[in-house]
Amino acid sequence: MKVFHTVKEVVEWRKTQVGDRCQVKIGFVPTMGALHAGHATLIRESVAHNDFTVCSVFVNPSQFAPHEDLDQYPRTLPQDIELLESLNCDVLFAPNAKEMYPQGIPLTVADQRGPFVSVLGISEMLEGKTRPNFFRGVATVVTKLLNVVAPDKAYFGQKDIQQFIVLDTMTKELFMNVELQMVPIYRSETGLALSSRNKYLSDESKTVSANLYAGLHAAETLINNSRSAGKSGLTRSQVESAVMAIWTPFIESKDFKVDYLSIARHSDLKEVTDDKEINDNTVCLVISCAVYVSDRLDPTVQVRLIDNVLIQ
Repeated sequence: MKVFHTVKEVVEWRKTQVGDRCQVKIGFVPTMGALHAGHATLIRESVAHNDFTVCSVFVNPSQFAPHEDLDQYPRTLPQDIELLESLNCDVLFAPNAKEMYPQGIPLTVADQRGPFVSVLGISEMLEGKTRPNFFRGVATVVTKLLNVVAPDKAYFGQKDIQQFIVLDTMTKELFMNVELQMVPIYRSETGLALSSRNKYLSDESKTVSANLYAGLHAAETLINNSRSAGKSGLTRSQVESAVMAIWTPFIESKDFKVDYLSIARHSDLKEVTDDKEINDNTVCLVISCAVYVSDRLDPTVQVRLIDNVLIQ
């Protein structure tokens, strides 16, 4: 595997390896590093369907607010390289912030200079309410990375489903010549969605955190069973109650603090307000959440975890 740190190196590699051979396909997996088995599923998907696979590791400052965990975000590049080599990744692009943001990248938006990309509307919902400039940072860095790598396909995980929909909208409406692929969530045996931020939690709290998915799965099962039976009386309130029946003990014990619980249409992430859509087999739904988990061994550690299930 080749390891590059500059845009010029990646561009030159692409010219040398691909050139004008239209039949050669490049797959791309953008990451922030601290790679785990969830990332590995993305790499494997790309390796299986493309001639070359490029992965990037870059902790992107522009998607962090000044009060967030940029400095503490796990960075494990040597281990990341070992994993990527074992997965037959062809190229790792691991730039520094100066390479990606030549004018610098202060965390305060008002102090930032240079081009940025915004996808209005969907970026202000759900995650965007809690993290107002998050998707602006994501859209900007992914645009830069896609321009550098120029892949045929780019792979993203379902865990960040709003991010995928934002980026899919961006690439389609900016007429970018790339196809985005969403890969299902990779979960531990307990059901916990794998995330780099899980490393902040003790093993005990990771076990507790698996109840996030347990609640979402209960709602998923309720809807699927009702739809399969041809029933039409299921309400949004009943779906929410199915989730909260599992979450409430952990909320009361201060393990969980719910940021949001969303039941929305997959197409635009607009909240379902008409119970007919809950019962309509033709409507694809996303039940998603963001929950702050307090670590049981160190209550001063609070980790914001997201998860979702698709009903289609």
